[in-house]
Amino acid sequence: MAGLSLFLLLLAVGGFLVLRPGTYTAPERPEGETAGAVDPTGAARALAALERAVRERGDVPDELAGVAHVVTNARRLGVADFSLRYVDASAPADADGRWRASVETTWRFAGFDDTVARAELQVQLRSTGTGVEVESVGGTGRAPLWLASAVQVRRTPQTLVLAAESTDDVARYAALARDAVPVVGRVLPSWSPRLVVEVPASSRDLDRALGAEPGTYAGIAAVTATVDGSDDADAPTHVLVNPEEFDRLRRSGAQVVMSHEAVHVATGVATSAMPLWLLEGFADYVALRGVDLPVSTTAAQVVRQVRERGAPRALPDAAAFDVANGRLGAVYESAWLAAVVLAEHTGEAGLVAVYEAVRDGEDLEAALARITGWDVASLTAAWRERLRDLAA
Repeated sequence: MAGLSLFLLLLAVGGFLVLRPGTYTAPERPEGETAGAVDPTGAARALAALERAVRERGDVPDELAGVAHVVTNARRLGVADFSLRYVDASAPADADGRWRASVETTWRFAGFDDTVARAELQVQLRSTGTGVEVESVGGTGRAPLWLASAVQVRRTPQTLVLAAESTDDVARYAALARDAVPVVGRVLPSWSPRLVVEVPASSRDLDRALGAEPGTYAGIAAVTATVDGSDDADAPTHVLVNPEEFDRLRRSGAQVVMSHEAVHVATGVATSAMPLWLLEGFADYVALRGVDLPVSTTAAQVVRQVRERGAPRALPDAAAFDVANGRLGAVYESAWLAAVVLAEHTGEAGLVAVYEAVRDGEDLEAALARITGWDVASLTAAWRERLRDLAA
């Protein structure tokens, strides 16, 4: 469990093993066996063998047995442009010859990713008397799911779902991804759907896949992000799920979350600097558009907050969307209502036009004035009035 320390007690047959000062001697290595050392040349050779095995989808040599899943995953996912380039050792070899190295890695999922993901990953290696073995990829730092462990794969021409091998309900995730496509398409008909959803085994594995500190995404059901962690707007963007939170949702709630994240993929905003209330509010507008639920349900948290504190004086800023915010649900609901108010004023096409203009770099005030005849103050006033009416 993240955040806990594990203390190991050494047990001997019949009781605790007690070591007295001066009595312990390290066992000698068998004759002919030598301790391994950092071997850049051997590492480069082993990495080249793994790269070749992925490219050729062939047999996995013995020195790659620890990462045989990478070759299998690559075949199922249609991995292309895979490369591994040794950079440097990250730590010295231990007594068993194990050591870590930084390796520049590239990959993409053919048919779904237009561009190549590029990340410097940690690879665990082991120097032996005969060469170097690759034991794991992503042992520390960022650990992309398909490289870190075996995965299950479900695909359609428009969706690709990869889930940790231990996932019991991968069919559910695949169905949610498929159903998200027409939800988004009804508002954004020009989208050519190519939706990739990744389902790690746990919240901890989600943090590893994103290169985040443990616990960063503990309370989040799903997130849309560049798979290599870059700020490049053209980097491959996937939906990554936190199963510990997502699996608590009912079918309707899970669909809203999946459709919301699909909007982010469809509009390419994983690295956008646009105001978060518009980015998130628009995604919820699309995801909730066809959901038959009363506003008293879809805005319950923010209505309760308005009754307790009064209507917010301004649209939610970036700080309000911090994952540590204990009222994050109310923030998302208030952003959704701002999008609803804007759509009612200017029509759905006008909301889409404002969203896309701001996404593409136009100033929000300018976009509102040009498309809707409002400014931010006018929108805020109408939004606050809606909140007060709902709370009355």
